[in-house]
Amino acid sequence: MKVDTGIMGASPAEIVQRATAAEAEGYAGVWSAETSHDPFLPLMLAAQHTERVELGTNIAVAFARNPMTLAVTANDLHTYSGGRFVLGLGSQIKPHITKRFSMPWSHPAARMRELVLAMRAIWESWQTGGKLDFRGEFYTHTLMTPFFDPGPNPHGTPKVFLAGVGDRMTEVAGEVADGYMFHAFTTERYVREVSLPALQRGRAAGGKDGLDGFEIMGAPFVVTGQDEDEMARAAEAARQQIAFYASTPAYRPVLELHGWGPLQEELNRLSKQGEWVAMGRLIDDEMLDAFAVVAPLDEVAAKLTARFAGVAQRLSFYAPYRGAAGRWTPVVAELAQA
Repeated sequence: MKVDTGIMGASPAEIVQRATAAEAEGYAGVWSAETSHDPFLPLMLAAQHTERVELGTNIAVAFARNPMTLAVTANDLHTYSGGRFVLGLGSQIKPHITKRFSMPWSHPAARMRELVLAMRAIWESWQTGGKLDFRGEFYTHTLMTPFFDPGPNPHGTPKVFLAGVGDRMTEVAGEVADGYMFHAFTTERYVREVSLPALQRGRAAGGKDGLDGFEIMGAPFVVTGQDEDEMARAAEAARQQIAFYASTPAYRPVLELHGWGPLQEELNRLSKQGEWVAMGRLIDDEMLDAFAVVAPLDEVAAKLTARFAGVAQRLSFYAPYRGAAGRWTPVVAELAQA
C-alpha cells in the first residue's frame, strides 16, 4: 500500500518543510489541492526540494481551465520533477464553476472525458511531432506551431487521475484515466458496490482488460487520538465535515445506498442557515463508522487495511483536526508493509 500526504493550505514557507519531511517519513506521494491556493505552484517548490516522492494534484479543478493550459502546466511539472508528477483532476460542482470561476458547465462526465482525450492529443503531438487535430463537442485544438511546441518530454507524459462519486464520472475515469481518486465522502460499501463496477465498465469501454495497471487512491476519514478526550474532539470534527459533504446534492447517491437519502435535504437546509454545529450532531455513530475509520492510533493501519485491501493501492488520511506531530509515522510504516 502506498501512503500519501497532503500540503493543502500550506504557505510557501511551509511547503518545502512539509514536503521534505514527508519524504523523510516514508510517504509515497505529496499532493496539493485547489482550495485557497493554486494547486500547481506548491508542487514546483516541492519538486525542487525532494527526490523520490510522487507529486500530484488532488484535485485541480478541470473545468476552471482548458485542455491546452492543463497540458502545458502538467508537462512542465512532469519535466521539472523528473517524471514524478500526477495530474489529478476533478469537476467541482456547477455553482463553483459558473459562479466562482465564471466558466461554462454542461454534461460534466462527457466534458471530462473529452478534456482528458484532448490533453492526450496535445501531448502526443509534442511527443511525436505529429499534427495536432483534435475536434470534439466541447474542445477543438487544431493549431500547434513550433514556437509553442516544447518538444518530447524525456519522462513521457504525466499520469492522469480523475476524481469521481457518481457512476458516469467514475466510468469516465476507468475509460480514459490512469487512476481514480475516490472522495473522502464515501464508504467501503459504496466503493465496492458502486465505484468498482463503474470503473470496470469504463475500462471495458476503453478496450482495457480489468483494473491491472490502474491505480485507485482514496483519503478516508480517520478518527483517532491518544486518549478519550482527543478521540471525542476528532470525532466531532469528522462529524461536522461529513455533514458538510452530505449536504451537497451531488453526493446524495452515497447516502441513498445506505438508506440515508432524506438526511441530505435536512443538512442542505441547515447549511444555508450556517448551522454547522447542528449539522454535525445529525451524523450518528453508525454513519460515522461507515465514513470513517474510528480507532486508537495503534489500530488505524489494521483497520484501514481490512477496509481497503484489494480496493485501493494508495491511501492518505483525512483528519480534519489537530494532532501530535509525527503521529502518522508508525501508521505509514505499517501500511507500507500491507
